[in-house]
Amino acid sequence: MLNSEKRSLIRFLVIYLGSTFLLFSLASWTFYISSKHHLYDKQREQLEYQAENIKSKLRHLHTTFDKTLYYPQIKTFNSAIFDLDKKYIFGSFKEKPYLNKMGHYSNNNHMYYISKLEPYYLGAAYLMVSIPIDKKPIVSLQRNIIWFMLGAGIIFSILGYFLGKLFIAPMRDSINKMNNFIQDTTHELNTPISTILANIELIEAYGMYEKSEELKRIEIASKTLSRIYEDLTYLNLNHEYYREIEEINISKMIEERVVYFSAMAQNRGLNILLELLPNKTLNIDRNDAVRLIDNLLSNAIKYNKTKGNLTVKLTDTSLSVIDTGIGIAKKDLNDILKRFKRANKSEGGFGIGLDIINQVVNSYAFHLDITSKLHVGTKVEITW
Repeated sequence: MLNSEKRSLIRFLVIYLGSTFLLFSLASWTFYISSKHHLYDKQREQLEYQAENIKSKLRHLHTTFDKTLYYPQIKTFNSAIFDLDKKYIFGSFKEKPYLNKMGHYSNNNHMYYISKLEPYYLGAAYLMVSIPIDKKPIVSLQRNIIWFMLGAGIIFSILGYFLGKLFIAPMRDSINKMNNFIQDTTHELNTPISTILANIELIEAYGMYEKSEELKRIEIASKTLSRIYEDLTYLNLNHEYYREIEEINISKMIEERVVYFSAMAQNRGLNILLELLPNKTLNIDRNDAVRLIDNLLSNAIKYNKTKGNLTVKLTDTSLSVIDTGIGIAKKDLNDILKRFKRANKSEGGFGIGLDIINQVVNSYAFHLDITSKLHVGTKVEITW
């Protein structure tokens, strides 16, 4: 799967699963709150029932003439009676409770119900009934919701993955068609480009080249086509590309590639400055080194100003190419390395140069840094 397909699939899954999770979370939370209130209501009903039960027993004790009075107690409930001034009279609580407010209320562990006694039975004006909150149904409800969310998450993740594959299928077909087109096009371009360049070299050998401006323009166009051909071939076959790492004199190679691009630079009136560490070597595949340098120089020439400066610096730890060109807007710097991304549409190109540079850099664990200021210039630095 290509990086663009992975990014599209990940974005789809994030949006799809995120919205699904949010919807199910809201639904589950609503269900949980509703069920929790229902469970509490059932326990409140039990409190009210037991309060009425105790009231009836107090009424019986109040009307009886038996001198032996027993306060009614229920094992699963605690209760207490208070006088008209809300002072504690008697009860089954281990610690003396205080009468706070009427009706239902609860804390973390217990639920309370307070009601008036009318008429006053045995001097009592208020009755408090309490029961420990039964949290087992709540815990069971929470567990069931969690299992439901996990099960739904797995099912919708699998479903989302297959939907995502269907979602990116048209893009994959388009990419395959484009890759096939690039492959066919590069195959057809190879022979005529090679023929043109070979004939230019033959003309140069006979000394006719310097007298003809037309031939110079043909050379520039042919080398441009040749570079595009090499880049398209690299993009199409990079996954099958075998790299032969060897020690390359990178200083000498830069000088050779500058000579190769000299006609293009002269055509724009550019002043090329070389600040190269002599005989610097680098362990890299030769074709990768050529591709890296060519794209750096090509971009610096293409996006430079007429009669501007192009500086190439090579140190023991880095290679920098600096131009005085149109620059890159700050908002485009984050996306400039993406394939087919062009910050400036006025110049030609496919938007693949920096992508190729980035691929080569990543292949050798180098570091790529791009700094630019609009209408001032751009510096591309590769460190190793």
